[in-house]
Amino acid sequence: MNMKTVMEHLDFMEVIESDIMDKVLRQIRDYSGDFTASDVKDALNKNSLTIYDYAALLSPIAENLSEEIAQRSRAETRKHFGNSVSLYTPLYISNYCENQCVYCGFNCKNDIVRGKLSSDEIEKELRSISQTGLEELLLLTGESRKISSVEYIGEAVKLAVKYFTTVGIEIYPLNTDEYEYLRKCGADFVSIYQESYDIETYDKCHLSGAKRSYPYRFNSQERAVKGGMRGVSFGSLLGLGDFRKDAFATGLHAYYLQQKYPHAEISFSAPRIRAHIGNVNEYGLVSERQLLQVFMAYRIFMPFASIVISTRERPGFRDNVIGLAATKMSASVKVGVGGHSATQKGDEQFLISDSRSTTEIHEMLHDRGLQAVYTDYIRV
Repeated sequence: MNMKTVMEHLDFMEVIESDIMDKVLRQIRDYSGDFTASDVKDALNKNSLTIYDYAALLSPIAENLSEEIAQRSRAETRKHFGNSVSLYTPLYISNYCENQCVYCGFNCKNDIVRGKLSSDEIEKELRSISQTGLEELLLLTGESRKISSVEYIGEAVKLAVKYFTTVGIEIYPLNTDEYEYLRKCGADFVSIYQESYDIETYDKCHLSGAKRSYPYRFNSQERAVKGGMRGVSFGSLLGLGDFRKDAFATGLHAYYLQQKYPHAEISFSAPRIRAHIGNVNEYGLVSERQLLQVFMAYRIFMPFASIVISTRERPGFRDNVIGLAATKMSASVKVGVGGHSATQKGDEQFLISDSRSTTEIHEMLHDRGLQAVYTDYIRV
């Protein structure tokens, strides 16, 4: 299952009429980090940012104005989210994958322990997680339609809504009717990341499998919204390519989609490359200072968007980003298959840096004057 070029579709892949990808690609081709301090200050003095202003906040020179940017970011976060921080946890139900992605622990060529939870095992995991008090869950699989079918994921979603008020999915891209099916099963939102928006980088990192199709992956959020999903999440794996260019493209992708579908709830994540089984450290490093710059640029450009801070990052960094730019964080995280109610059944996708429990995260937020929110959605 390989494509000659990353711009092709396989036969089963739905092609939708959309100009968003062309807009983003056109603008990132012209992207330049050549801005002045005056450009950054002008952006910070505006009530709402233009695309040019957003690019300025991501520029190298903006690193020298981090304090001014932080003040604006904190003000926007408090204005739109108060002191609330949403909590959730992920549950991996399978790590079988058909893609050969050079940066990922689930790479189909990697020699790892593969596992898939049965329905009974999924319910045990759900029951165990629900006892922590968490009300939001993210269900994840490796990208294998054969092993983790849409029907299998749908049954997992049906089980999850018995225990949780909000259920998200982070799986392989689907067609519109498949997203509609999972929405009817009870899924609320879709997380899917382009990894890199630079086509050359994307080509080098995705050697085989359905994920090699750049446009099919790019249009996943739009198909999810058309399929009735309440919210969609965007992100790049920072460090694969030019992180500033990828962050710029991520923001544009979300911006244009919200312009087209104003009702859609938008979320960002900004994961950095982390160590995993089979990892080769050959990618560009992104510092915590630069990662924070990305978070703050997202917040100021799209102030209503939810921003998630991953357990890929160390506890101290996560604690400081929350309330400054991020508004959502995970707790009691396991990134292997299962592991909440019993010994995990399959190897991890990557290594986490923050293993704190839900109680520990709750206490940290309380000590910082923030309110842990376990549910902000009532299922009717």
